[in-house]
Amino acid sequence: MLPLVAKALLSGALIVAIAEIGKRLPTFAALVASLPLISVLGMILLWHTRPDAENMAIHAEATFWFVLPSLPMFLLIPWLLRHGYGFWIALLAGCALTVALYLLMVQFGPKLGIRF
Repeated sequence: MLPLVAKALLSGALIVAIAEIGKRLPTFAALVASLPLISVLGMILLWHTRPDAENMAIHAEATFWFVLPSLPMFLLIPWLLRHGYGFWIALLAGCALTVALYLLMVQFGPKLGIRF
């Protein structure tokens, strides 16, 4: 139970740090948020519990393919905000777009030879 709590605290600390940095330095916070810290931490923890090279390779490659559908959200949200839409509407639209693109990736990825 203690390792699970430690993992949750570390992940939460990263999110809080990004939010606090963003209050004064939004661009630097964006840089920190864009770093694959959570992915790297996840891979380290996964490797610790299951040191299997093929499993890790599949995980890392799938992570790459699932990052791609999330990227348009980071263009849609600022566009909506700059065109008068409220934050919550912009965030909801960005999340909805991401979910739709994830569904498309899951549907068509294997047909294009992408392994998940």
